[in-house]
Amino acid sequence: MNIGDVAKRADLPTKTVRYYADIGLVEPAARADSGYRRYDEAALAKLIFIRRARAFGFSVPDCRELLSLYEDRHRSSADVKDIATRKLREIEAKQRELQTLHDELAHLVHCCRGDDRPDCPILDYLS
Repeated sequence: MNIGDVAKRADLPTKTVRYYADIGLVEPAARADSGYRRYDEAALAKLIFIRRARAFGFSVPDCRELLSLYEDRHRSSADVKDIATRKLREIEAKQRELQTLHDELAHLVHCCRGDDRPDCPILDYLS
């Protein structure tokens, strides 16, 4: 497959596939006589794997580690779970931060009369 075909099948932009190849996350199976990168089904599977991992918020280094474990048939699932647990904790911390922001902003919106008067608790808080 050429880069456009593999990108479409992996549901990724071509530029992203090229980037992942440039940083060594996925390697083209070969180069065509014209010099264009050619990808095989194994590369496609890795690209889909990376896309799904990135959708969970895993960083590129995390993806590299997860791919390494994916390819290691003698891996320990505990290693995979550790990476996923770290990400889960990050997500939970972000949820708490967002909940705090939500609560504060909801309070300010509730306190603001939203009328024609110039006084506004939202602006007062921000200033």
